[in-house]
Amino acid sequence: MNIFVSDIFGKTEALEALASGVASNYLILDPYEGQDMKFESERNAYQYFSENVGLQAYSEKLEQCMAEIDTSVNLIGFSVGASAIWKVSNRLSLPSVNHAICFYGSQIRHHRRVKPLFPVSLIFPHQEQHFSVPELVDELSSVHNVEIKEVPYLHGFMNKLSDNFNQTGYESGLEMLSVELD
Repeated sequence: MNIFVSDIFGKTEALEALASGVASNYLILDPYEGQDMKFESERNAYQYFSENVGLQAYSEKLEQCMAEIDTSVNLIGFSVGASAIWKVSNRLSLPSVNHAICFYGSQIRHHRRVKPLFPVSLIFPHQEQHFSVPELVDELSSVHNVEIKEVPYLHGFMNKLSDNFNQTGYESGLEMLSVELD
């Protein structure tokens, strides 16, 4: 089973296409109960998520979802979804996770003391607006169970709705996921 943990846009046709393109057995966890929010912009999505959900509540939702699953899983997260995975990766309540793949989880920077109990692959963009990616990568590179890859794209490169979507980066990410989730 593969669980895709969405970004601030939630469950969209684009995320559904991505998930179904790389995995046959999956579910999508999003902050909006599966409702397609059809945000007008990335800014609107960010504002809505920040005011109505937040990382703490989204992380708790992920934990609740995992408590209901009785099979081993891979977790795949994007942006705030990646940060939610990271935030709960040190919880003993998640014994069934094989591997987590976290794309551009920028809020990870606020949770540097987390020590994952399962393998986590962190994919960081070459730069972020609010912090130094090289500094964070350097700090997390020695953490047990953590593998880090820096890519030459920007935050959001895997989301067709993001201002920073990058077709080459998307195809590279799909290829990596196809190998990892096979």
